[in-house]
Amino acid sequence: MVFIHELSPKKGATHRKKRLGTGQGSGHGQTSTRGQKGQRARSGDPKRVGFEGGQMPLLRRLPKRGFNNDFFKKTYEIVKISTIEKNFNSGEEVNPQELEKKGIIKSSKSVKILGDGKLTKKLNVFAHAFSKSAKEIIEKAGGKVSLIEKKSANK
Repeated sequence: MVFIHELSPKKGATHRKKRLGTGQGSGHGQTSTRGQKGQRARSGDPKRVGFEGGQMPLLRRLPKRGFNNDFFKKTYEIVKISTIEKNFNSGEEVNPQELEKKGIIKSSKSVKILGDGKLTKKLNVFAHAFSKSAKEIIEKAGGKVSLIEKKSANK
């Protein structure tokens, strides 16, 4: 058995840090491995993300206009029929709160049920959206499909 305090990297996996500016004899003195002159030899060399050597960066060259739908788009937590089959017993109620309790979804804001898999149990399923195939599968198994009305912040 190996204990955590006995763990160490493989031989040759780690390297000693280069000590720069430590005098001529070290091999890293004088210009400290930066070469002579030029932008990268100076202090304050810009290593910013997106810096292109003084050229106008790509992010600033691209046009920034037009419509962005992020504010209005609907995002759903997706749950497959096969997942419901595994995690629920016959006669149980499937709703966003129960799905969240069982760790199937992260948040119960908006849930969509997809018809991926088979269902053999009679379940009452509550969700914000259903695919056509999911509705058919749930009703075929003798269950009930109920849509949850989501209150819009825009109204």
